[in-house]
Amino acid sequence: MNYRALDQWTREIPIVAQRGKITDRNGVVLADNSTAYTVFARSNAVKDVEKTAALLSQSLGLQEKTVYEKLTRKKASEVTVAKKVGKAEISKLSDLSLDGIYYSRDNIRYYPKGDALCQVVGFTSSDSVGTTGIEKYYEEYLAGKRGELLYETDLVGIEIENSVATYLPAENGYNVELTIDYGIQELAESALERAAKTYSPASAECIVLDVNTFEVLALANYPSYDLNEVPRNDTELLNSLTRNRLVCDVYEPGSTFKIITSAANIEEHLQGNPKAFSTNYVFPSARTRSVDGTTVKCWSNHANGKHCNQTLSDALNTSCNPCFTDIALSLGTQTFYEYLSAFGFGKKTGIDYGGEAYGLLLNEKIVRGCDLARIGFGQTVAVTGIQLACAAASAVNGGYYYAPRLVKRIYADDGYVVKATEPVLKNRTISERASEILVDMLEGVVSKGSGKKAYLEGYGVGGKTGTAQKYEDGRIAVGKYVSSFVGFFPAHAPKYLALVIVDEPQGAYYGSVVASPVAKEIFEGIISLKNIQPQMKE
Repeated sequence: MNYRALDQWTREIPIVAQRGKITDRNGVVLADNSTAYTVFARSNAVKDVEKTAALLSQSLGLQEKTVYEKLTRKKASEVTVAKKVGKAEISKLSDLSLDGIYYSRDNIRYYPKGDALCQVVGFTSSDSVGTTGIEKYYEEYLAGKRGELLYETDLVGIEIENSVATYLPAENGYNVELTIDYGIQELAESALERAAKTYSPASAECIVLDVNTFEVLALANYPSYDLNEVPRNDTELLNSLTRNRLVCDVYEPGSTFKIITSAANIEEHLQGNPKAFSTNYVFPSARTRSVDGTTVKCWSNHANGKHCNQTLSDALNTSCNPCFTDIALSLGTQTFYEYLSAFGFGKKTGIDYGGEAYGLLLNEKIVRGCDLARIGFGQTVAVTGIQLACAAASAVNGGYYYAPRLVKRIYADDGYVVKATEPVLKNRTISERASEILVDMLEGVVSKGSGKKAYLEGYGVGGKTGTAQKYEDGRIAVGKYVSSFVGFFPAHAPKYLALVIVDEPQGAYYGSVVASPVAKEIFEGIISLKNIQPQMKE
């Protein structure tokens, strides 16, 4: 059939395609559709305008004057009388059998879990077009294709009596299955809410990764909002609440970045680089280092011999900055930057989500010694949460860096799989042996170092805390910190990794106090949810 030619002699009623569902990896529905209707009027076919306007206004609860004006518009052969009309009202209209009045089914987007995963799932516009999040990123799959019901008309657009309608069916959108595990997502969101009640932060975030595939199992941002009640009239609030900070914003990581510095040093030592330090090397006990006229200090005053005679493992436990300054300066800019590149800093991870930030990494050509010294312990560098989580996961999984993913598969209602994602190895970062050594050290950080509040007997949790001062207008913002913790378990065969970031907590600010208990709560929940048994001690 020549649809273009046909259109010159027909009037069509749109048949809206059903938008695809969004679910978690276990089939929990996160975005669905509820049915409503749009009522149309074909002015030329309305025989009694006044009566029709009166009956429509009564049935739909509209102003009669407004309906009458729509029906008498001369420039429009077809007008929309009302949108989002319920089934009861449509039944009334059907009984009235009004000439020139038609209706079509709409799909109103509905989010069964309300505010859960809101920054990831996103929402649609009033026309059911993806506006943010997964709804926007996968619009081409979710949207489907509109159909039409064509009525044959005469030259002035009046439907021909006894004409036969032509039906062009809609093509429903495809369903999107996320890598998210809703059970773990609930754990992450609940843990953040409890931390927020205790410390009243400006914001807080958490991401949980599958260490061996880089599938995102949970991604939570606090505060959240109800996807069924989007604050569309307040642009500033809307932008703030819908922003997925773990992907789109950068922050100075502080001591969690020492995982990367340690990984680079261990690998270089295994490769025979004489500038790298062995695991038995004892760092100079001085509390400070002077680099290019600037002074790097340890947070501890080293009183009573505290933090003296430290190996790399000890330095991770106590989070002593000068030791990591020594490592970065000894490895040198070129070598250290090769590792930063391999671990994905200064570039996008490639996660399937819009607006990902690159992070901030000084150009290698302009890096001074004092810059390199501070990058070694997580200053003078800014990262996204997804960057740091992926880098840490690679450091503890044997050195494998994968492309992180939010979507597991895209499929039709009949089960046909349009697209399925598999782990994509982007590069190697360190060797398996270096990773094993690092894991043992990070397990020590949790069992006897700064990460004690994340310790779980029998489960071998490893990790690193971070406490970074914030800067405003190029100066240290007094009393403002970012508290963080990145941890993983089981240490002998890492599976789950969580990064927790708490921005500007009140009352306490050390990552060891604020962030690590959040990770512990999430890990305890995963253990219960997945019925993970404790490790047997050899």
